[in-house]
Amino acid sequence: MITKIEQLTAEIGSLHANTAEEAEQLRIKYLGRKGIMNDLMEEFRNVSPEQKRELGQRINALKQAITAKINELKENAAVESNCSSSVDLTRTPYPIHLGTRHPLTIVKNEIVDIFSRLGFTLAEGPEVEDDWHVYSSMNFADDHPARDMQDTFFVEARPDIILRSHTSSVQARVMESQQPPIRIICPGRVYRNEAISARAHCFFHQVEGLYIDKNVSFTDLKQVLLLFAQEMFGEETQIRLRPSYFPFTEPSAEMDISCHLCGGKGCSFCKHTGWVEILGCGMVDPAVLEANGIDSKMYTGYAFGMGIERITNLKYQVKDLRMFSENDVRFLDEFKSAN
Repeated sequence: MITKIEQLTAEIGSLHANTAEEAEQLRIKYLGRKGIMNDLMEEFRNVSPEQKRELGQRINALKQAITAKINELKENAAVESNCSSSVDLTRTPYPIHLGTRHPLTIVKNEIVDIFSRLGFTLAEGPEVEDDWHVYSSMNFADDHPARDMQDTFFVEARPDIILRSHTSSVQARVMESQQPPIRIICPGRVYRNEAISARAHCFFHQVEGLYIDKNVSFTDLKQVLLLFAQEMFGEETQIRLRPSYFPFTEPSAEMDISCHLCGGKGCSFCKHTGWVEILGCGMVDPAVLEANGIDSKMYTGYAFGMGIERITNLKYQVKDLRMFSENDVRFLDEFKSAN
């Protein structure tokens, strides 16, 4: 019997298993009810009392060695299985909580999509700009109120460097780098030195458009804006243009749309006028074209600009501008269906 125990002890060292199933079969072979160790215990009952002490110790040591070896084989098989599987053990556990797009991003993408279908291409520029691209190239007078520190953020060490107060600077950069035809849409963040309140913020987002080519007329501008309003707010939407003033356009206008809540009949939202202002527009001033290297006698163009927050307020009736920048998850969750 001692010889048999020694043979089994030597045999254990050469055991191997490639899978957990093979390791389990070895366990059954050696430690199962009808296994080798069970047969060995049956023989142990018939040995003389003098030998039982020594043989008992050897059998216990053999059983422990077999158990340890099989456990080792199972662990190795599990590691090899994980390494060969396609499961990424470093990824976040399921289920993964998916976020949603910000309401301003939703509206910006919708605006860009509408104008892209009308032939406009996307143009972007830096938020930290120089005075020339923001003001001088846009026909702003040296004493224009927009240049005051009360309205614009200036870099103290470089007074000619500012945080752009509108995305018209992108238009200037495009005009000075290429000749017409130009048809661009310029979305981006802008900055104004204003007190933060429900109706104003020190930063917000704009989308401006520019079209320059031969024989561009105010009629073209009106038709494009009408199509935009109907795509954004519904086919029944009407527009009206009111005379206004902007340094970079002449003639200039502000555009209102018929209130989509009351259908133009008058309500508290539109202050019982039936109309809501959404953007400014006009024909590009010849002085702006000349300042940016474009022949104003050959080319004409129109420009328009709108606040994305303003459009979002109208579309989703958000009454407090500050909610867009507070990252309140409860507020953002309300726009899941809009994604």
